[in-house]
Amino acid sequence: MFVPLDSAALDALLSRLAALLGKDPEAAGAGLVEAHLTDPSVLAATIRILDDKEVAARVAAGYARALRAATLAEQERLTKAVLAAHAAAERALRAGESRMRAIFQNAAVGIGVSTMDGRIVRVNQAFADLLGYTVDEMSRLRVPDLAHPSDPPDMWQLYEELVAGKRDHVRLEKAYPRRDGGVVWTDLTSSLIRDDDGAPEFTIAMVQDITDRLRLQDRPEHQATHDPLTGLPNRAMIADRLERIFTEAGADTRVGVCFLDLDGFKRINDTLGHQVGDELLVAVADRLARCASGPGRVAGRVSGDEFVLLVEDPAGPDEMTGLAARVLDVLSQPVQLGRHRTRVSASIGVVEAGVQETSPAELMKAADLTLYVAKSEGRGRYVTYDADRDARQAARYELAAAIPDALDRQEFTLVYQPLVALADGRMTGVEALVRWQHPDHGELSPDRFIPLAEETGVILPLGRRVLEQACAQAAEWARHFPDRPLPVSVNMTVSQVHEPSLPSDVARILARTGLDPALLVLELTESAVMDNDSAPLRALADRGIRIAIDDFGTGYSNLAYLRRLPVHILKLAGPFVDGLAASSPASPPSSSSASPSVPSSFLSAASVVDEQIVDTIVRLAHAIGLAVTAEGVETRAQADRLRALGCDTGQGWLFARPQPAAAITELLRRSGDVTDHPLQDR
Repeated sequence: MFVPLDSAALDALLSRLAALLGKDPEAAGAGLVEAHLTDPSVLAATIRILDDKEVAARVAAGYARALRAATLAEQERLTKAVLAAHAAAERALRAGESRMRAIFQNAAVGIGVSTMDGRIVRVNQAFADLLGYTVDEMSRLRVPDLAHPSDPPDMWQLYEELVAGKRDHVRLEKAYPRRDGGVVWTDLTSSLIRDDDGAPEFTIAMVQDITDRLRLQDRPEHQATHDPLTGLPNRAMIADRLERIFTEAGADTRVGVCFLDLDGFKRINDTLGHQVGDELLVAVADRLARCASGPGRVAGRVSGDEFVLLVEDPAGPDEMTGLAARVLDVLSQPVQLGRHRTRVSASIGVVEAGVQETSPAELMKAADLTLYVAKSEGRGRYVTYDADRDARQAARYELAAAIPDALDRQEFTLVYQPLVALADGRMTGVEALVRWQHPDHGELSPDRFIPLAEETGVILPLGRRVLEQACAQAAEWARHFPDRPLPVSVNMTVSQVHEPSLPSDVARILARTGLDPALLVLELTESAVMDNDSAPLRALADRGIRIAIDDFGTGYSNLAYLRRLPVHILKLAGPFVDGLAASSPASPPSSSSASPSVPSSFLSAASVVDEQIVDTIVRLAHAIGLAVTAEGVETRAQADRLRALGCDTGQGWLFARPQPAAAITELLRRSGDVTDHPLQDR
C-alpha cells in the first residue's frame, strides 16, 4: 500500500527505523508494515542495502510476522463483515447486498463463494487476478479444479468436513495453480455459511498471497528439495514423498511411477548448446507438471534428462498407462527454443503396485529397469513392468554394472585360436579372443558381455585393454621366436572403430609393447568398415597394420567397394563353410559349375550354391589383392574343399579350439605345424 508522506514525516520515519536497526532489527522490519510499506520491493530494497546478513534476516523475520498479523487482522475483519452482511441480508436486503458488493469489489484479498457441491458461484477481481483468470472464467470452475500437487494430504479431508457441517472454518497454507502454469502460495481461510435453519449453504474462501514471504523464509529448504533449473521436486523430495506414502499407507494402498528419459537429449545438447538444452528441460518440466496436476500426483526431475511422475493410490494400471500415453502425446508437440523449433520424445517405464508388495527402493529399481527396456525396444514408447522380463533384464543390468570393476580386478583374460595355412597346415597367426572369468558365473564368452559393454560405453576401455594384452603377448612371441613371427588378430567393435582416437590409441599401444605393426591385424565387421570414414583406416594401414573384414557375407558383401578401402583380408562367414560339409575334395570348379570330378549326386543343391559362392568370393578377393580366411572349419572334408577352391587360411575346431597363450607358445616350440600337433584335444 502506498501512503503519501511529506519530507518531515519521511525523515522522522527513516530516523526511527534506522535507530531500531541497531537495537531491535525485528522491530525495524515490523515498522515497515506499521508504516504501510508492505510492497515486497520495499523489503527487498531494504535488505539489499544492509551489509550484515544476520541483521537483514532479522528485519525480514520481523517484517513477515508483522505482515502476517496485519493480514490475519484484515481477514478477520473481512470475515466478520461478510458474515454480518449475510446474516443481515434478510432484514436489509438492499443494504446488505450493497455492502457485500463493496467488500467483494474493494477487498485487497481474494474472496470466493462456492456451493456445497464445489461449484464456484462468485469471486472478486482480486481472486481472479491472483490466479490469472477473469471473474467469469473462475465462476465456471469447481473447487477441485484448483487442486495442486503440493496440497497437504489432509487438506481435502478438512474440506469434506467443512461442507458436511462438521467444521465452521479451516485455515492453512495452500498453493494454487495459475492459469499460465505458474504457482501462487496463499494463506487460505475457508468458512462455512449456514442458512436460517443452520444447514450448510455456502463456503466462503479468503486468500492472501504469501508467495514472496515464503520465498524469503523457505528459500534454503526449497533449494534443498527442488531442482534449481526446472523448479520441480528433486530426487530427495521424491524419495521423501515415496517414503511417506509407504509409511502412512493402508493395507490396500497402491502406488504408481512413470520413470522417463528423453530420447536424443545429448544430441540436442551437443548440436544446439547447453543453454538450449536447459531451455528444453524447463519446457519439458512445465508440460510434465501439467500432466501431473491433481490430488496425489507429483512430477519431479531426478537427474539430467530423467524425470519421474509419482501417483499416490492410482485407480489401477489403466490410469498409469493412460498417464504415460498422455505424457508421450504432450511431449511430442513442437517446442520453440529461441530461434530453434524442435520436437522431443521420451521412453517411459511404468510400474503400478500395492505398497504391501514392494518397497520404495524396489519400486524405483523396477521403474528404472522397465525404462531400460523401453529404450532398448525403440524409444518413443512406454513399457509396463513385467516381473519375469525384468528379472532377466536385472541380471543383464547387474552384469553390465559389474564390467568396470571387473576391468579393475583384471578378470578379463585372452585365449588364442590359431589360423592355419590350408596349403601346408602351418600356423600363420592367431586370433585373440576375450573371456570374462566371473567370480560367480564362471567363464563367460564374449556374446554374454560385449553387447552390454557396447550399450554402457565400457567397450572403449575394455577394447584398449584387450588390444594391449594381445599386442604385449605377440611382442613376447616375436622376441622368443624371431624366425617364426606370429601375427595376432584383434576384434574391433563398431564403437571402437568410430572412436576418433583409435589411430593414436593403437600407435601408443604398439610403442608401449614394442610390437611390429606388421604383426597386428584388426578385425572389423562389414558394417563398421562401410559406415566409417576411411581416413582412420588408412592411417592404420599406413603404419603397416593389416585390416581384416570379419564374417564377410553376412552384411554388405560388396567386393567392389572393398577395392577402394585399405583392407587386406576377408574372413569368410561360417555359414558358407557349413554348406561345404557334404562336399568331397576335388579340383576347383569352373566359373559356371561344380568340379566335374565330383558327381552332382553327391552334392545337395544348397552345397552347390554355397560352393559357387565361396569360389566366386575367393577368386574376386584374390583379383583385388585380398587374402581369404575361412571361419568355422570343423571337418577335414571342409578343409580339403576350401583348399581346392583356393582359400588361403582356415580357422576352426578342426585345427584348434581357443587356447591359453602358454599352449600357443608350446606349439611354436614344436615348429608351429598344427597338423602334426593338433590342439583340439589339449
